[in-house]
Amino acid sequence: MNSHNSAAGSIDTANTGTMPDTTAKELIAEMSMPANVKAGDSVLLKFTVKNNTDSVQRFCKWHTPFEPLLSKYLDVKNDKGEDVAYQGAMAKRIMPPPESSYLSLNPKDSISANVDLLKAYAIKTPGNYTITYVGENMSGLKVKKSVSFIYR
Repeated sequence: MNSHNSAAGSIDTANTGTMPDTTAKELIAEMSMPANVKAGDSVLLKFTVKNNTDSVQRFCKWHTPFEPLLSKYLDVKNDKGEDVAYQGAMAKRIMPPPESSYLSLNPKDSISANVDLLKAYAIKTPGNYTITYVGENMSGLKVKKSVSFIYR
């Protein structure tokens, strides 16, 4: 169940201690994926975080594709508006997240990770699907737009 980093930017997971946990609001997060996916092929969602500021920003990687699928941080719905069942792992977490759970992103940099939705979601029936990111409360990242694809 791994969905790991195809990093396009610099990440520093060192203990920074002085950075506030609220800096993720300065980051831009986006999802993208192919418009059409052939049944049986991987359903790859690309998740990109951009730092357009002039300072280092950070976010919690929990409930993002920057860690293995350990929680339901995506709502996947079919064309009838029905939830697609999440069948992946559900991690129990110690709160607040430890420093090692945060990723830092350098100024004007970005990073991306891919996740195969078939590894955790019961996408079996051909049709249109919409994906919405719902992990904002944990990661601090807000994704403004949902993405859709046709599973054929």
